[in-house]
Amino acid sequence: MKRVIIGRTIACLALAIAVAVPAAAAAAAAGQDERLARLEADQARDASERERAALERERAAQERERAAQERERGSQERAEGQYERAQRSIEREEWARAIEQFRALANPSFPRADAALYWQAYSLDRLNRQAEALTTVAELLKNYPSSRWLNDARALELAVRQRAGQPVSPDQQNDDDLKLLAIQGLQQMDPAQGVPLLEKILQGTQSPRLKERALFVLAQSNSPRAQQVLAGVAKGTSNPDLQRKAVQYLGMAGTATNRQLLADIYASSADIDLKRQILRSFMMAGDKQRVLAAATNEKSPELRSEAVRQLGMLGGRDELWQLYQKESSVDVKQQMLQGMMMGGDVAHLTEVANSEANMELRRKAIQQLGMLGGGRSGDTLVNIYNRQSDPGVKRAAIDGLFFSGNTSALVALARKEADRDLKRAIVQKLALMDSPEARDYMMELLK
Repeated sequence: MKRVIIGRTIACLALAIAVAVPAAAAAAAAGQDERLARLEADQARDASERERAALERERAAQERERAAQERERGSQERAEGQYERAQRSIEREEWARAIEQFRALANPSFPRADAALYWQAYSLDRLNRQAEALTTVAELLKNYPSSRWLNDARALELAVRQRAGQPVSPDQQNDDDLKLLAIQGLQQMDPAQGVPLLEKILQGTQSPRLKERALFVLAQSNSPRAQQVLAGVAKGTSNPDLQRKAVQYLGMAGTATNRQLLADIYASSADIDLKRQILRSFMMAGDKQRVLAAATNEKSPELRSEAVRQLGMLGGRDELWQLYQKESSVDVKQQMLQGMMMGGDVAHLTEVANSEANMELRRKAIQQLGMLGGGRSGDTLVNIYNRQSDPGVKRAAIDGLFFSGNTSALVALARKEADRDLKRAIVQKLALMDSPEARDYMMELLK
């Protein structure tokens, strides 16, 4: 009997083991699958986070690069403005001022540093500081051996050396003035006699100031030879400043022949400054088609930006809008918005201000509306302020109303605004406006 019981017990135990072992194995396998699934989910989440972080780093790098480009462009534009102001000092014979202005520009980061050195030396010579003038010329010759200012610099060096040791008072340096008077007289002369004399001045060792005046006189002449000489200078047979002047004069005349010549020079040149001047000359000549072609096809964003600004000044509203919708560069689009402002295109600026996905461009459009001024843009800015929820857009509308001097609209917005920061921004602008209405509102706030 005991044997029977023991046998049954053993059989039950075997059956239990047979059932339990697969169940445990299944449970272990299920647990392992769950751990693997969690591990894969964690790995996918980590990969997603890494990808998002990489995108953020890339976006930040792009922002830094764009900011650096903006700073560089702003620096170059400021330097160009300083160069033009220094040139005006030369024209007014403010030699000491010109020396300081050109000295600040004579550094390798400025594209026209060689020209700045020349004019610095020229001004030093005018103040009878020949030793310093020669040192400056030597610096130009050494640091810029390929400069197109070398011939003028060597001519100046020769003239200075000829006067070395001879005290010369600036108020006695009237040779150029006499020559300028003679040039003016050439306008009344027979071109067959006058043009060769002017051409000789341009090809000789005369001062750049005298050459520029001779070029101006040539530009006023209808003589075929005078036009040939002007065209030669525009193609680069003289220094860069004279070349840009010749391009400017060709645009002012605006004939079909001149426009074609400018187009040929533009196509063959790699000089950004020269091509920018040609685009401006196209604008002066009213050549919308060539400006539009540059705005559409130009590879350089800088030149494309210049073209769209000039297109705006030519009143190309529809053309600008078509280009804006196709353009991918935010920087160029910003220039297009400026062009729309120059063309008085309230409708398209308003559309960008209300519907542009890029908030930076939207704010730019709002600012340009403010620059337009007038009642229509004021109403538009108020509508934008009331309809939009983004604080940055609202602040742009405040700036626009401030730029346009719309005190009434700002006071009305301030009275209704519940947001403390936005109301503070409006009041800060009103505090800068010299308006009785603004002063009355300030008094209202103090009560």
